[in-house]
Amino acid sequence: MKIIDKILKAEQEGRFYWSFEYFPPKTAQGVQNLYDRIERMQRYGPEFIDVTWGAGGTTSELTTEIVATTQAVYGVETMMHLTCTNMPAEQVDIALETAKACGCQNILALRGDPPHGQETWESCDGGFNNAIDLVKYIRKKYGDYFGIAVAGHPEGHIDNPDKEDDLRHLKAKIDAGADFVVTQLFYDFDMFLEFVERCRTIGITCPILPGVFPIQNYNGLKRVISFNNNFVPQKIWDDLEPIKDDDAAIKEYGINLTIDFIQKMRAAGINGVHFYTFNLERSTRLILERLGDVAPQQNVRPLPWKPSLHAKRAKENVRPIFWKNRTMSYIKRTEQWDEFPNGRWGDSRSPAFGELDGYGVSLKHSKAECLKMWNYPATIAELSSIFSGYCLGQVGALPWCSQELDTESQGIRDRLAAVNSLGYLTINSQPAVNGVRSSDKVHGWGPKNGFVFQKAYLEFFVSPEALDKLTQKISSDANITYYAVNQQGDLKMNTQSEGPNAVTWGIFPGKEVIQPTIVEAVAFMAWKEEAFALWHEWSRIYEPESPTSRLLKQVADTWYLINIVHNDFQDGDALWRVFDLDNATISNVAGSVDR
Repeated sequence: MKIIDKILKAEQEGRFYWSFEYFPPKTAQGVQNLYDRIERMQRYGPEFIDVTWGAGGTTSELTTEIVATTQAVYGVETMMHLTCTNMPAEQVDIALETAKACGCQNILALRGDPPHGQETWESCDGGFNNAIDLVKYIRKKYGDYFGIAVAGHPEGHIDNPDKEDDLRHLKAKIDAGADFVVTQLFYDFDMFLEFVERCRTIGITCPILPGVFPIQNYNGLKRVISFNNNFVPQKIWDDLEPIKDDDAAIKEYGINLTIDFIQKMRAAGINGVHFYTFNLERSTRLILERLGDVAPQQNVRPLPWKPSLHAKRAKENVRPIFWKNRTMSYIKRTEQWDEFPNGRWGDSRSPAFGELDGYGVSLKHSKAECLKMWNYPATIAELSSIFSGYCLGQVGALPWCSQELDTESQGIRDRLAAVNSLGYLTINSQPAVNGVRSSDKVHGWGPKNGFVFQKAYLEFFVSPEALDKLTQKISSDANITYYAVNQQGDLKMNTQSEGPNAVTWGIFPGKEVIQPTIVEAVAFMAWKEEAFALWHEWSRIYEPESPTSRLLKQVADTWYLINIVHNDFQDGDALWRVFDLDNATISNVAGSVDR
């Protein structure tokens, strides 16, 4: 979808909207951390994100990779920066074709900065002189396929001292086919308003998104404004001077200053804002929280999982629940499928279902980060404490869960911690939901005025001895179905059907019932390879014959992975009775786990 259409829709609805900018990191671990951050921050409901293009095209390949991954894996509308610097026409064609192939329909067309080591900007052989040339080229070759944004400079372009001439150049870019303007960052609000008024006066009628950068630290501010010689009012410098050595105070000041800017913008009738995040999250999150701004639920969660924006997956509306916390792995293993028949995810028996090798079975964190989170467990009790700590928000991640618990699982976190304390090591869950509004902030998804439902679901690792006792208990409740499998592939189940069991569904006006999340045996058998492989990845961060390494390998070699579905979605407590949990046990565990 073109971003201009999303902007115009938000403007018609009279609602405030926002977007985030990221840059390509310099290390592989940094890239993985950025993906995790993008995944988290999409929950804040940006209309789009954009990804920068390094000076001189230095990050072009990584930029296109991040754009493709964000579109396909995280389902976030993404705008790719594209500069003229060191980019002959044939390289521009490659970048645009790559963007088009992954479903990206949005380009921020820029002249770009000089390459590193070069003081002045010069076009390359066969390249373009200015952003307007790039806009014209895209429109000539691709017609209306791409939405195009261009940069605006409230203070004037650093290479053009004539502000009126700079404004005429901006209008020429719009007249050449650009759809909207994203401004450079600024700290003089009155100057920005004057810039917007001057734009309107000369006939620039398209949306103008103000670019804001919450101040993070004193020296960082000086460095950022040095890029374009941005003006910072003396009052801001005076406010910062007493706290310039206190980063926490500086960040708080930056948050409050940005909130003040946004409130003034909204009072002036400007409904959108573009955050220069510098790949940071906290300040942007706190700004949106303190402003009380929440994106429409159908924008944030059109399904319980974020739909891919890759053109080939446009009709996909059903997935197995097992990859809920490892979306990238699921997308990579199914990316070669030709189609998604009837919207279904397909069949893992297909030869096109990707093998485990080469699809990134990794811990998503560095060895040092893993050791800091998980230490050196040598007993099952110590392992249980790690898993319980994760459920209670005291451990940052697990090999199967790189992000914190989903919002909906926050409401059952004490019960999850208690289950882990009993030796059942949980990696996936959802509570029962019986017909809440689709607009519900915790459980809601899909179009307005609908109702959503889901069955209680729990997935965990369990020892063979505990599994035998558990399945005996399960046998007395006809509403429970389960699949259990060990690393060797020995499958146990209490259902005669290997077909799909819908565990989430929604009912919406004018639509058939949507069943977007399922449990089934074939998909579970495909998932178990990855689930057990992660135990071995975890063991590799320790010395091969250390107590911790031996413990993790023992669990992988002998335990079972089991998923349990309680099909009575009207009884929210039914699943937990299987574990004989009482309130005293739950409270005791919640209060005793200390990591």
